[in-house]
Amino acid sequence: MFAVTAARIDADNPLAGLELGEHPEPSPPEGWTTVTVRATALNHHDVWTLRGVGISADRLPIVLGCDAAGTDEEGNEVVVHAVVGDPSKAGGDETLDPGRSLLSERHDGTFAERVAVPRRNLLPKPAELSFAEAACLPTAYLTAYRMLFVKAGVRPGDTVLIQGAGGGVASAAIVLGRQAGLRVWVTSRDAAKGEKAKELGAHEAFESGARLPERVDAVLETVGEATWKHSLRALKPGGTIVVVNHFMSENIVLNFMEKRLAPLARHIGFHPDFPIDLFRRESRLSIREVRPSNLFGYWKLLRCVNEKPAEAH
Repeated sequence: MFAVTAARIDADNPLAGLELGEHPEPSPPEGWTTVTVRATALNHHDVWTLRGVGISADRLPIVLGCDAAGTDEEGNEVVVHAVVGDPSKAGGDETLDPGRSLLSERHDGTFAERVAVPRRNLLPKPAELSFAEAACLPTAYLTAYRMLFVKAGVRPGDTVLIQGAGGGVASAAIVLGRQAGLRVWVTSRDAAKGEKAKELGAHEAFESGARLPERVDAVLETVGEATWKHSLRALKPGGTIVVVNHFMSENIVLNFMEKRLAPLARHIGFHPDFPIDLFRRESRLSIREVRPSNLFGYWKLLRCVNEKPAEAH
């Protein structure tokens, strides 16, 4: 089958390790199944893999891609949940399973004609969404949903600051937050990204580090150390900062300890949190304004994926 793989690690030129071509068919173990991929979405995680972040050379070559929508072996339209973990560990939260991984870290990912996944990782695709739209849900939207509503616990009328407009999780959080009745503020070093964020639903966009009109109820930290002090200054007493795990630098962890803060950080959401019903017909929520090309700016990699003739997709 055709697949896009990480064949080599190159921290300086990640696309140098990208290969397109034939790859062995998946061989699902007991409890797993094969999904025929109809659409997949790009994440920064794919670039990190090519740079060698979170993966060692002995695991290569490996098929890239965390997210997918397609059809299962019975012909059902499904969305693929990206986290591979043991739901019996850590009180049912697979993200706390020490052995958990994402597709494309230990198991071949979704940038292929077919992918093997645990059966429990399949969710029914909302009929209202195209395969391309549904493929954007698992990593970006589930992470944003969990950060906002599970960890930050925000409620309608609260103000949330999203650091780093333009990324996939940040874009999803803007859409979800606006639809949930939050006042959504974003920051960016790029004015154009700030304007795009307002088109997606943000009420205000500020330059990174700028003084805000008032303090906020919650901060979603998707940048890291560069915006960390600003996130602390922006927060109301008793407010919440939720950090994406990849951006938990040593200095941030030490800062948590010094200030006796409770770090609310996650790599990605877990299966029971998946808000799939939000995207069905009776819901007000739509992601149709947020296409993959808007969520993920890795156009060179997207061009490589699209080089395969259409009949193979």
